Amino acid sequence: MTKRKTQQPVEIEDDYDIDLRNNIDDESEVEGTGSAQFTITSYGADYPVETIVKRLSQDTFHVPTFQRQFVWSQRHASRFIESLLMGLPVPGIFLYRESSTSRHLVVDGQQRLRTLQYFYSGTFLDRPFKLVGVRDEWEGKTYGDLRSTEQLKLDDAIVHATIFQQDEPKDNLKSLYFVFERINSGGMRLSPQEIRNCISEGPILDAVRELNENPDWRGIFGESHNKRLKDQELVLRALAMFAWRDDYRSPMREFLNEFASYKDFSRKELDQLKRLFVDSIRILNECFGSKACRPSRALNVAVFEAVMVGLSNRFELSKAAPDPKKFVSAYDRLLKNKDFLKACERATAREDTLTARQQLAIGAFKGI
Repeated sequence: MTKRKTQQPVEIEDDYDIDLRNNIDDESEVEGTGSAQFTITSYGADYPVETIVKRLSQDTFHVPTFQRQFVWSQRHASRFIESLLMGLPVPGIFLYRESSTSRHLVVDGQQRLRTLQYFYSGTFLDRPFKLVGVRDEWEGKTYGDLRSTEQLKLDDAIVHATIFQQDEPKDNLKSLYFVFERINSGGMRLSPQEIRNCISEGPILDAVRELNENPDWRGIFGESHNKRLKDQELVLRALAMFAWRDDYRSPMREFLNEFASYKDFSRKELDQLKRLFVDSIRILNECFGSKACRPSRALNVAVFEAVMVGLSNRFELSKAAPDPKKFVSAYDRLLKNKDFLKACERATAREDTLTARQQLAIGAFKGI
């Protein structure tokens, strides 16, 4: 087993498509390219299937809770088991080793690993895991139905793993985001929020998922949940701006990554952020509903962010809700402000642009 260290610039292309199919206009998703450097240790390891199943059950091979759901059909999963029984080579898996715990995070290979776990447990989702669409000698068999020699062959079958860990820098896991983005695509590139949900499990994303069900937020965004988790990302962006807007640095994606990974908020601090979101989104929904933050047909993310910051600042000054008529009047004036609209349409993730629109929104709602 040979370990290899690499240190090289990684060019990051921020070219994720604007999500207009769901009437969301987020210009920050087409930010320019950036660069980063890492020192990464990577090495290969061969694991017997029996060892993999054991480590999955012990959670030392950890499939993130909010990674994409298991999507293989029983026939597809059966053919993977058949390949191992036939002694054929199978695609490897990709693991990230957490230096503090030695736990291995599954970056790529979830479908294969879950298939092995399900076959050994005897249950495929909600039904018995019997092989289908395979050779006659194995058709309809569970793991327990296999001959002892076949079980041993499957137990000893090898799956190759590529394991990596980030040595430098030590204070963030940016390389893990980039590896997820490039490798764990399943034929479709993961959205930034899907990657965060895989990597950054913790109280902030728990709060985001809770607030994403808020009825006032659903009234503004729409009842249907976004398949690429854009609705969750907008909640995350609001919370991040409530807490860290004075420390914002572009690009937006990395700022949100760091906020999602932060675990040092006290319960009181996190409850305060949640309360600001709930209070702000309530008055916005009551006054504008599904038309909120839509200067044109699409929900403009920069407008949403600035309005939420303006309202949260107002609630920090006074817990009493603003008069709805005064809020509507101030909101209408804000959306007719040419400087505000300009700051919501171009280079929206730049520090000066973001500060400009947020200050205009804070000023608009401060006295209502």
